[in-house]
Amino acid sequence: MALAIIRRAFTSLLVIIGALVLVFFILYMLPGDPVLAMLEGVSASPEAVQNLRHQLGLDRPLGVQFAYYFWDMIRGDFGNSLVNGDPVLPKIWDQLPATVALTAASSIVSIVLGVVLGVLSAVHHNRFIDIIARIVSLFGISTPTFWSGILLILIFSVQLHWFPAMGSDGFSTLVLPALALGFVTSGFIVRMVRNSMLDVIQEQFIVTLRSKGLPERIIMYRHALRNALIPAITMVGVQIGELLAGAVVIETVFSRQGVGRLLADAITAKDLPVVQGIILFTAVMYVLVNLLVDISYSAIDPRVRRSA
Repeated sequence: MALAIIRRAFTSLLVIIGALVLVFFILYMLPGDPVLAMLEGVSASPEAVQNLRHQLGLDRPLGVQFAYYFWDMIRGDFGNSLVNGDPVLPKIWDQLPATVALTAASSIVSIVLGVVLGVLSAVHHNRFIDIIARIVSLFGISTPTFWSGILLILIFSVQLHWFPAMGSDGFSTLVLPALALGFVTSGFIVRMVRNSMLDVIQEQFIVTLRSKGLPERIIMYRHALRNALIPAITMVGVQIGELLAGAVVIETVFSRQGVGRLLADAITAKDLPVVQGIILFTAVMYVLVNLLVDISYSAIDPRVRRSA
């Protein structure tokens, strides 16, 4: 078991290094000059432009730039903003709690709604509950995040006045963004849990348990559900990436603080160090979440623990 965790951690480290390389070279190949973007609207001589480029190290060969970049990332130095000169990493840390709260609340909504509807849909296969669950799943998958956010604002803020439409202060401002983001991602979990449960129900051990006279509720919720959770947990790990990406839209729609809104503002201002730092930081978070998901398999399914 410990060896399996070490192997997965080593693989995750390789993925993080690959993400670091991709972030550098993709942003390097983007059109435009970051120095000219910094000096936009400012009259600067060619000598001043060249001096600024030298200060930022942009006149070095590409390989040298990447070596410095790689070393800085290892040391946790994400550089300074091109807009105001502030260090990038503290800016991310300042906005991180709001994004973590949004992602955690959205994950709870997504998992609870997805697992409950998925199980009910499988248990009541081809019945009214199954039809309703599949409609909700299809609606969640097909709904753009910004549209669901605007719809919730119109209903619960403008019409009913139950929750504030904007801001990031307190629990009340978290409800609508979490519902908007969690509902969109729950549709995939509904389908995954439903299909996995239907497959497990057909297994021989379920037939054996029924022949022994075990109550159907115990068979479904103690035995079938536990065996059906592995694919669902995998989907949850994937959906964390969707939630982090959706936070960019949701934090903008609801005017919330957070890493997503910081990224949107940095893209608008062409602040490449901030964009690089946020993308890399998000990639690390995504890899760590999926590593935890891989480790949790053994706790849920003894077969995985024995094979490891």
